[in-house]
Order: sequence, then structure tokens, then C-alpha cells
Amino acid sequence: MKIRHQQVAGYFYPADKEKLRNDISLMLKVAKPEKSFDKIFGIVSPHAGYVYSGKTAAYAYNLLKNKNYSNVIIISPSHAEYFPGVSIYDGDAYETPLGLVELNNEIADKLVENSKTIFRGIEGHRKEHALEVQIPFLQSVLSNFKIVPIVMGDQSKQFIDELSERISKVVDDKTLVVASSDMSHFYSAKEADRLDSIVEKRINDFDYETLLKDIDRHDCEACGAGPIISMMKAASLKDINKSFVLHRSDSGDVTGDKTEVVGYLSAVVYKN
Repeated sequence: MKIRHQQVAGYFYPADKEKLRNDISLMLKVAKPEKSFDKIFGIVSPHAGYVYSGKTAAYAYNLLKNKNYSNVIIISPSHAEYFPGVSIYDGDAYETPLGLVELNNEIADKLVENSKTIFRGIEGHRKEHALEVQIPFLQSVLSNFKIVPIVMGDQSKQFIDELSERISKVVDDKTLVVASSDMSHFYSAKEADRLDSIVEKRINDFDYETLLKDIDRHDCEACGAGPIISMMKAASLKDINKSFVLHRSDSGDVTGDKTEVVGYLSAVVYKN
């Protein structure tokens, strides 16, 4: 097997299996969403260190308990390397301290078939934390699932359009989509709240087209805007057009320093 080994264990989340399991369990215990959703197409989850954004992520992952998803498509931005296009890991499994999660190579191959922009490769997967940090949460709330790990090297519209169209053709009721994103970076808490509330409004209104314009105009920030918009557009192509922000926070909630924060948000895309 070709395995993508854990890269940020001990840094973004605990490397010790039991501590990791216990930390996630505690976050899931305290982060209880007020609403429940039956038919969930996807979630938005942040990707900072668990100590900062884990609780916000847990609001979304709590919704997946007792759900039967066989496959999870995880869409991540690329922080460490730029490349034109969209990269799906060309191996067999991703590793975390909680064990291996196998890839669904059948779905991966369908996504890249005859595509000029989506390909199988190692690009974007070597060191990327934004994708890896989602997997221990998935391992804690789901069982017997495979993943399709996707990293967007370029988040411009042409790549969003093709990825969303192809995802819409491979998803079924047993497939979940996870979009990994943080919000604004290094503003005062007040300014971060202003910027991040724009993203929140667009998600609550299921208005991914305006969100893309907002991002392009720098009216707001989300490092995983491409993954979020790709997921929402794929949902719309399946006649799913409801989304809801579950929780929003910033790093200052943990550190106490509100002069320069990173914003976090979790959300759900669902069918009525």
C-alpha cells in the first residue's frame, strides 16, 4: 500500500492515540448543535490546531454521529505548495494516530477521468494540514468509510466549476463532502467579525456565487473559499440548496488576545 503518513500529529493535534481520542470526545461533548439535520450533503470545518478551532469543528462533526456514510470527499486548500489544478492523492490510504483510512480509488478515478485540471498525484498532499486534521474527527464519528482526499492548488473559478460538476456526478446518499477552511487572518477581533460575518451570510443564504465575487474583490477572506464554493455548487447541481452556519469563533476566544486573530466557522449543507 502507498500510504500518506501523518505530518502534523503532535503539532495541530495530539500524536498520542488515547489523548487524541479523549480530546475529540470532549470537544464533541461540549459542542452540541441546536438543530439536527437528516439529509446532510456536506459540512464546512476549520483546520487550525484543535486547541483553537477544534470546538468549532466539533459542531459540524457532531451532526454526523449515527449517520451511515461509506465515502467522504474532503476538499482542502493548499498552504505549502502552488500548482495549477486539483490534486487527488494517488495512493491507497491516509494515516493518523487513530489508524489508516483507505481511499476510494474508484471514485477518485471517476473524478479525474478525461479531465485537464483534476489529476492523481502527490502535489498538495505532502505536508498539507488542512486535509489531515479533518480525518481524526471523521474516524471518531463514522465507521467503515473511505475517503477521497482532494487538494486545490488553484481555487479560481474554472477549477471550482469543473470540480463541483464532477463531484455532483459521483455523490450519492452514502457520500459526504467536507470543505476545509479557516476565515480571516490576523485582524482585530472586531474587524475579523465584520469580515467573517459576510461569509456567514453568504452561506446562510446559500449564495455561493456572491461569495466567490466577495472573495475575488477581497471583501472577505477564507483560505478554503474554493472548497466551500465547490461543495455548495455541487450540492446545487443535485438540487440541494440549504446551508446553515453552526458556529463561529476566533483564536482570541482561546488565547485572550483580541488584537490579532484568526476566524473559524463550521456549517452544514443539507436537503430539506
